[in-house]
Amino acid sequence: MAEERVEITLAVNGHDERVTVEPRWLLSDVLRRECGLLGVHVGCEHGVCGACTVLLDGEPVRSCLMFAVQAVGHQLTTVEALGTADNLDPVQQAFWEAHGLQCGFCTPGMVLTARALLDRDPHPSEETIRETLAGNLCRCTGYQFIVDAVLLAAEKRAALAEGSA
Repeated sequence: MAEERVEITLAVNGHDERVTVEPRWLLSDVLRRECGLLGVHVGCEHGVCGACTVLLDGEPVRSCLMFAVQAVGHQLTTVEALGTADNLDPVQQAFWEAHGLQCGFCTPGMVLTARALLDRDPHPSEETIRETLAGNLCRCTGYQFIVDAVLLAAEKRAALAEGSA
């Protein structure tokens, strides 16, 4: 027997999304199926791989480990909010330039995790980057290019900050 559905409002990427959900539905599934945000990838469904990472109030969380109803009242950011094809976010640009991606499955989670790190620590060490990204698995690249991309993103963000100062 299906549970009774409830209407909730999720604050996603700067606007409200009203959706009707069963209370047991996972945030990852609601973002993909109800909101059409396909940058939220579902990999392991156990919180291990990091492909479903989104930012909740600026902090990375595994959307496959949260019920959508738990996100009510919080600000959600998915990779779709970061940039456009013509104007990439500095982290996205750095991943492209430093070859920090291959198939792209892990990339949204990596990019969001890196962005949260750089918001907290604009000049992280390589060790800090590795520790922060340890919960995001990539089966294609090997991690050095990803670490290089985050270091490059830090440089790009610092250059942008200097230019606006």
